[in-house]
Amino acid sequence: MKKLLTALLLGAAATVATAQAWPAKPVTLLVPFPPGGSTDAIARLLGNKLQEQLGGSFVIDNRGGAGGTIGTAAVKRAPADGYTILVSSLGPLVIGPHLLKNLQYDPTKDLDYITVAVQAPNVLVVPAASPHKSMADVLAYEKANPGKMSFASSGNGSSDHITAELFWLQTGTSGLHIPYKGGGPVMTDLLGNQVDSSFMNINTALPQIKAGKLRALSITSAQRSPVLPDVPTMDELGIKGLQVYSWQGVAAPKGLPADIKARLHAGIVKTLNAPDVKPKLLEQGFEVVANTPEQFTAFQASEFARWKKLIEERKITAD
Repeated sequence: MKKLLTALLLGAAATVATAQAWPAKPVTLLVPFPPGGSTDAIARLLGNKLQEQLGGSFVIDNRGGAGGTIGTAAVKRAPADGYTILVSSLGPLVIGPHLLKNLQYDPTKDLDYITVAVQAPNVLVVPAASPHKSMADVLAYEKANPGKMSFASSGNGSSDHITAELFWLQTGTSGLHIPYKGGGPVMTDLLGNQVDSSFMNINTALPQIKAGKLRALSITSAQRSPVLPDVPTMDELGIKGLQVYSWQGVAAPKGLPADIKARLHAGIVKTLNAPDVKPKLLEQGFEVVANTPEQFTAFQASEFARWKKLIEERKITAD
């Protein structure tokens, strides 16, 4: 009994020592998407600042594929020692699991949720040359021409796709969904008047809206955005139940030591609220969330249920 107690105490002491020494080697921030997108940008911002705050080095590992689920599965398989951290958008955590078969992880059981870093609403945009000058124009056209108005998205099951599906459900209308492989081609065809509209992330659309090349008709946030104060919310226009945010969150393999989780969480919150970071994020249309692990866990569960219901109701597939 005495030997067992000694072994337990030594084990506990070793765990505490490991946590206190963290990070003693490079920490991998795994982004389950290619470089260049919003999630990648947030990961690089966090990596640079966490190095300054916590010491050690933080390296980005981009592992795209299957809507972010390949990289997320790799995080699930990694040791829960604080040296592999997931920086992901909502896709692999609350949407992909309802669309893809044989997923190699369960987002409700296999991850420790640390914080939602930022969120950004979507904006319904049309090309500047579009005849649709307002949401009323869009609704009138869709009701007169069911299934005709094209809505481009960055892929099946993406935030912009499910926002369009929710929009049609809530307004009793229908349009034509055109999925692309990524946001870049969507922007190209939208600016070239090849597609009629898109529910774009505000941070993606903002430069082209400000340049006068895209027209923003409505936003999916609870209140108007400070960077687009003249654009009405869906709620203001009488379209209820269409509050949608794209978000970037930080998670780790299940079983992350509490001390490492606390240090990582504190470092991220401090980074996002820093005077040289927060204003720049706001300028791009990102809202800082920086919530607690408990709040993120509850939020993931509610988002998971919300999008499951919509995907089943609208019979959305990954094909």
